[in-house]
Amino acid sequence: MKIFKKIILIFLIILVVFATYLIVGGLAPYFGTPKISEESINQIKHREFYGKKEGVDRATIIEDNEEALKIRLKMIADARESIVLSTFDFRSDQAGLDMLSALYNAANRGVKVEIFADGFNSNLQMERNNYFYALSSHKNVKIIIYNNVNIFTPWKGLGRMHDKYVIADNRAYILGGRNTFGYFLGNYPGHKNYDRDVLVYNKNYRKDKTNKIDASHYDEGDSSVYQVKKYYQDITSMKCISIFHNDSKLAESEKVKKAAGELTDRYKKIKKKYAGFLDKDFDYEKNTYSTKKITLINNPTTIYAKEPIVFQTLMYLAENAKDKVKIHTPYIISNEYMNKEFAKVGNKAEIMLNSVANNGNLFGAVDYMRHKKDIINTKMAIKEYDGGTSYHGKSMTIDDELAIVGSFNMDMRSAYIDTELMLVINSKDVTKQLVTNMEKYEKDSLIVKNINEYTNSDKIKPKEISKGKQRIKSWFGWLFEKLRFVF
Repeated sequence: MKIFKKIILIFLIILVVFATYLIVGGLAPYFGTPKISEESINQIKHREFYGKKEGVDRATIIEDNEEALKIRLKMIADARESIVLSTFDFRSDQAGLDMLSALYNAANRGVKVEIFADGFNSNLQMERNNYFYALSSHKNVKIIIYNNVNIFTPWKGLGRMHDKYVIADNRAYILGGRNTFGYFLGNYPGHKNYDRDVLVYNKNYRKDKTNKIDASHYDEGDSSVYQVKKYYQDITSMKCISIFHNDSKLAESEKVKKAAGELTDRYKKIKKKYAGFLDKDFDYEKNTYSTKKITLINNPTTIYAKEPIVFQTLMYLAENAKDKVKIHTPYIISNEYMNKEFAKVGNKAEIMLNSVANNGNLFGAVDYMRHKKDIINTKMAIKEYDGGTSYHGKSMTIDDELAIVGSFNMDMRSAYIDTELMLVINSKDVTKQLVTNMEKYEKDSLIVKNINEYTNSDKIKPKEISKGKQRIKSWFGWLFEKLRFVF
């Protein structure tokens, strides 16, 4: 019996030591938040975000979840040469299966399909999933993983790829905040988040195709699709990249064959469901607005702590606004540097985020409860969206000239840890469209007067904060405070 107890004790000690190794090793590389360098600030200041004449790109905001799914399916259906899909989270729920079946159909047509997915979520959602195996084992498909999770290298674990875009040939792309499953795409029953993309169409598509322009080189007058493709080439060339189950023998498995057959059958049903849309020409030019210039901004692609390039660029644009800045973010988790940058914008800016009760991100909700006063002190006008469905949109407008859409949350993780993309669109028409969409949410928002009061609480009754969130703030708020850069 003594020997047994000794074995158990040794096992527990090893377990505790290993858990400590994972936690400390995983967090240590990210505790420091790198300062923005003077060189980076100068580079931001010398970038040109405004154009002088009409450019080759046209764009439109994609607001509705069903529309977001349909336009993705249409782009995939129309692709003739290549499709790139980058996503933080890809699941095989109903909307996810629609996307998988469309991609599988495209591969069967001879289109080269590449899927780029984050290593953490791919382990959760794609491993041991025969639908993804059916796709990955197809000769025309490659699934690429960013920073696959490895418990023996925990110091790499927090580095995540948060970019979301779809590129079809050189004709068009979608970029925004939507993950690839039913919370964000389609109109299937179940949980929903509100989100936002932008669709960009390259007017020079046919000319570019003839001239064989590739993503490794682009000039000022070229479509922004080449900026996105160049970024994709760079990030998928990193050492932290791996390939997901590309063994052709996997396709011979009976379970994988069955999954492939289901995807084929599902696409037939999709074509019937969206008949009149998928089988007809889509007039990209008619359904988009002219732009003067579109610029991609991105964080460094390293898996370790990063300079806050995207955040600093957004704040530079906001600070130089002539009149008004609108910011939409699901939540705010900001440090002293970020709050000082917000304060520079001050009275020119209004920011909307989910109310504590409406916030689908528990950590974001708790952090806002603890730091609401700090946000108020920046002098930005604060609106709390309380519409009942969690809001996931990440957008900004600068005056009536710039519309900015992408994956960047106003939090420390987006600023310092994740890869992030935002698209800066110089277009009065697209900016007007985005402002109109933003204001629809703001109608269901509480306007903050002080830490406990709202100026319009007589018109909108604040929803009650759940006891669960209140308990977590009381019990674990101190822990969240120490680790707020992680969430």
